[in-house]
Amino acid sequence: MRERVRDTDLVNLIVKRLEILTKEDEESSFLASPNHRGRHEFSQFRGEALSQFALWNHHSSVENKPAYFDSLRRAYLDNDVAGLDAQLKFVHQGTIANRDFSTSDILNQARLADLRYPAEWYPATRQVQRTIHLHVGPTNSGKTYHALQRLEQAKSGVYAGPLRLLAHEVYTRLNAKGKPCSLVTGDERQFPDGPEIPLLNSCTVEMMPINRDFDVAVIDEIQMIGNKERGWAWTSAFLGVKAKEVHLCGEERVIPLIRELTASMGERLEIHRYQRLSPLRAMTTSLRGDLRQLRKGDCVVSFSRVGIHALRREIENITGKRVAVVYGNLPPETRAEQARLFNDPNNDYDILVASDAIGMGLNLSIKRIIFETTRKWDGIHSTPLTIPQIKQIAGRAGRYRTAAQSQQNGTSEKDIASTAPSVGMVTSLESIDLPIITKGMKSEAEPIMTAGLFPPDSIIQHFATYFPPETHFSYILLRLHELSRIHPRFHLCILREQIGIADIIQPVEGLTIGDRNIFCVAPVALRDPGFPEIVKAFAQCVANQRGGALLEIPGLDLEILDSPFTKDRRYLRELEATHKSLVLYIWLSYRFAGVFTSRSMAFYVKRLLEEKIDTVLKEFSSHLNRQKLRSRREASILRDAKGEVVEEGNTDGKLEGANIGNSEQIAESQPLDLILGAELPTQAAAAA
Repeated sequence: MRERVRDTDLVNLIVKRLEILTKEDEESSFLASPNHRGRHEFSQFRGEALSQFALWNHHSSVENKPAYFDSLRRAYLDNDVAGLDAQLKFVHQGTIANRDFSTSDILNQARLADLRYPAEWYPATRQVQRTIHLHVGPTNSGKTYHALQRLEQAKSGVYAGPLRLLAHEVYTRLNAKGKPCSLVTGDERQFPDGPEIPLLNSCTVEMMPINRDFDVAVIDEIQMIGNKERGWAWTSAFLGVKAKEVHLCGEERVIPLIRELTASMGERLEIHRYQRLSPLRAMTTSLRGDLRQLRKGDCVVSFSRVGIHALRREIENITGKRVAVVYGNLPPETRAEQARLFNDPNNDYDILVASDAIGMGLNLSIKRIIFETTRKWDGIHSTPLTIPQIKQIAGRAGRYRTAAQSQQNGTSEKDIASTAPSVGMVTSLESIDLPIITKGMKSEAEPIMTAGLFPPDSIIQHFATYFPPETHFSYILLRLHELSRIHPRFHLCILREQIGIADIIQPVEGLTIGDRNIFCVAPVALRDPGFPEIVKAFAQCVANQRGGALLEIPGLDLEILDSPFTKDRRYLRELEATHKSLVLYIWLSYRFAGVFTSRSMAFYVKRLLEEKIDTVLKEFSSHLNRQKLRSRREASILRDAKGEVVEEGNTDGKLEGANIGNSEQIAESQPLDLILGAELPTQAAAAA
């Protein structure tokens, strides 16, 4: 609803944010400066800004509107209060930096910020005569199956998917067929036994190896190329992978864009269209909240781990049936076992409760999809599901047999569909959600018109050479985004956590531009308690080139493993924050191996934390008031229908974020299942 914010409300929010930013710690924020005048300079900028806004308010004319106001509005629309803060810092730092820029400097910056032809970033790939195979169709149409068949036949190849779950699934599938395959995600590396380097690879799309030669590459969920945060990873993989055959799998709405991109590179495109292998229908009635109506083969989709565990316990208590659970943060072995239990028709695990990760193509024998809700926490707000999200999740119903079963019987998915057709059914748990689901399934999503871009490390490092050494890295990133020239078929992916990370590690001396850039794309959750201090401690280890043993890092709360269990919400958040710290440690250990030397121990402690978090979540789920959460969601849906500019958890009509100064206060005001939103990979964290 931010799109409808009035200028006067936004000005009030800007004034409040300026006041809050002025009070930040000068030694640990963007206010840090070599001459220790950071706070004075920002206070001066704040005074000038207040005068400009007061003049505009008094005269109410376009001529008096501050020149940077439109950029502040765009930043707020893109990334809420965090985006607004980042843009305010950029405007402030720009007023300082611009004093020292010569005409030559500005021209050189503009030249490096010319991002119109990203295909030229991969000159070695442009020397390869590639054939692009685009496999398009709805869910359960066999498009990915056929692409993977080609990968299995290849001597060398790579699969790149959007989630660790899918990378793990392909890795397991290929090795089970006797085809040695490695696994590479942001925080995990697995290699098959044997002295030879495997010629087949499975990875998350951010980890696509660009400079290796392959016979076949498969890039899954190619429609994600249009994502405003992660789209750059699909663009990089597609433009950069050195494979003779590149197989793209996704939705039909991506065809025009892929056709344009392929033509611009002078490559041959073959489009393979697929039809759904089994019918899919929306039911005319919901379950009306009655879990007793669940039957064998049902999958209830929830959008948080707390919600998943709450539903599991409630379903088992009410129906007496066994329930399997699947979500992204489950350890791979546990997730595979849960999927196996649900897929096996000869046991009593009749029902699955899962996150929206199933929408990305996990092989599960689901007969009916039931949406617990049609709203999802996006990291900032509770928002309605989009048409593509509804279609993708709903489309998982009706997969009567899995790829693993077809492999055992030596039959293809098409053969299975022709001999044992299964109608996939879709409905909702609550009646208020069913019209939204039905409409979404009947609607056509908008075509994807642009591909995401993010400047590669080489451009960022070269661009940074035109600035004095003391220039804030966050300003360099924002300046590059501001000056960037983009071809109409591309869009720049938004900077969300990167600016906050850059400001946190700014005071750390001894980091190179390359080091800072690596930290800015790391899986960092700045809203978690104590996480900014952990990030800064990790950065200090890199700057010192020592002190990275797990037990030596200050602020890493490993003692929480020995603390007694409590049902306090803060305890759960601290467990999760420590877990994320370990994920970051492992992620960094693959990039700074000589500094972070305790990877094996970190994996072990991470697993202990996952077990403890799982236990706590199960305990929390028994106390979760689903009726209260249902009332909140229904109120949100009704507000959406009326078009009111009111956000989740904000019922007084004020602009969301206008009084935000304490992230802890905000976290307490949100429902627990929203705080712990399940499968929402950010631009940086998605690589993990």
